[in-house]
Amino acid sequence: MLAWNFKCWVFAAAAVIVPATLLHAALPTEPDISGPTSYAGQLLVASPALRQPAFDHAVILIAKHSRDGALGIVINRPLGTRPMAEILTAFGADAKGITKSVRVFVGGPVDPNVGFVVHSADYRLRDTLDIDGKVAVTSGPDVLHDIALGKGPSKSLVAFGYAGWAPGQLEDELSHGVWLTLPEDPALVFDTDRDKLWADAMVRHKSLR
Repeated sequence: MLAWNFKCWVFAAAAVIVPATLLHAALPTEPDISGPTSYAGQLLVASPALRQPAFDHAVILIAKHSRDGALGIVINRPLGTRPMAEILTAFGADAKGITKSVRVFVGGPVDPNVGFVVHSADYRLRDTLDIDGKVAVTSGPDVLHDIALGKGPSKSLVAFGYAGWAPGQLEDELSHGVWLTLPEDPALVFDTDRDKLWADAMVRHKSLR
């Protein structure tokens, strides 16, 4: 796991997303010290040769990339749908009148107890990480509560877990063709059918060559 400094909040209740665990929500809060080769805001598309189960046909949004490593969130691994009232109650937040459910995703194999809301940049809280002016990431019950009340971002994706790379590891994998890169596009992040996302991203990548 990368040694990011996380601002975490934890609820002491039965998990509703990952059985038999507690959920945490966190975001890297250190200033981004990335250089011109940063891949933050890019999509990583697993090469056809990558057959590791956690990343087979994965599409990953890179949220953070600096000399200290990288953090990304897989955006095409749906886990299922959960009632938002259960999630909010578990966080100790007010769930009165909340009847909506939300689709949740497996964001990666590292620490499935860490939660993120990837969303459009039309919404911002104090701890929001703006990735590229189009897509951002926020953690905490406030964003979930706002989504449930229809006051949140216009587009969102709730994920638990993440993909992490040690310093230089992502660059090495890219040099060996493990991943293909593609500029982030909100339509791919939020709208494309998740079952077709990898194939659509591959087509988009080929069109840019």
